[in-house]
Amino acid sequence: MSEPWTILGSPTTDGILVICDHASNIVPDDIDLGIDARLLEKHIAYDIGVAEVATYLVDLSGFAAFLASYSRLVVDLNRYPDDESAIPVSSDGVPIPGNLIDAAARQDRLDRYFHSYHAQLEDLLHRHRPALILSVHSFTPRLESEPHGHRPWEVGILYNDYDVAANLAIERLEGEGLVVGDQLPYSGKQLNATMNRHAEANDIPYVGVEIRQDLIEFASGQERFAAILAEMAQYIAEKLASEVTS
Repeated sequence: MSEPWTILGSPTTDGILVICDHASNIVPDDIDLGIDARLLEKHIAYDIGVAEVATYLVDLSGFAAFLASYSRLVVDLNRYPDDESAIPVSSDGVPIPGNLIDAAARQDRLDRYFHSYHAQLEDLLHRHRPALILSVHSFTPRLESEPHGHRPWEVGILYNDYDVAANLAIERLEGEGLVVGDQLPYSGKQLNATMNRHAEANDIPYVGVEIRQDLIEFASGQERFAAILAEMAQYIAEKLASEVTS
């Protein structure tokens, strides 16, 4: 079994670290989710395009990236471990029968994938505290369970209590001519578990970014958004550093 995380680039103290909790659609060989394999290519299994965006960010800008190695259907890393949705029994209306497991099997899966992922991330942030965390996700233009609920935003910015970097990000992205959702298509007040645990709890500045997946399905869009996010993140990091020294 591979580790439940992958590190790209070389993390540095006071650098910029990209985190992608839903980067992969891989399912370990010893786990049978009981679903059609074609569903693993859908958004219920992973955030389409984010691994490639993160790779471009590392290559173009010298950032480091911390990526999940397995599908969120195995375990959703951007949840709290006692949430039922951490090991989802359904997703966007699709039953996941292989996740109907007893308490012992649930704890084993959490230990192997969830807790080890977060322990490694905690250790990495302790050894190399970044100037900024860039948390990258993607969202579907519409949910299968809500086919008429179109999501027009090209990118969303999510946050919980810490909004300083988020406000800078919104301003910068709107300046690029993008349609930006402030706490859209959903709110970071509800969906911010990884950043709550690792960024807000440790006073590490962060930006939670959601990119509409149809914009980063292919290499041209992935490279475009990597360049946009790289410039945005550098701007925010420099702005925050100047405010500290002024």
